[in-house]
Amino acid sequence: MNDKLHLTPDDQFPEDLEKLTDQELQVLDSQVQRQLDHEMVVDGESDRETEFRHYELDEEFSDRDKR
Repeated sequence: MNDKLHLTPDDQFPEDLEKLTDQELQVLDSQVQRQLDHEMVVDGESDRETEFRHYELDEEFSDRDKR
């Protein structure tokens, strides 16, 4: 995992979120959320890729809560 605060749509995103530890998933979620916030402030809307990543992370968190 990298040390960036934002995860831009051009940055790599894990194909299988199940392989990440809880801590890695939380860091990734924070990076994506910061990117969403940045896009909303700068562009007035979010990038579709960032929205998709946010959705995928929410799904993974939901799946883990069920376990």
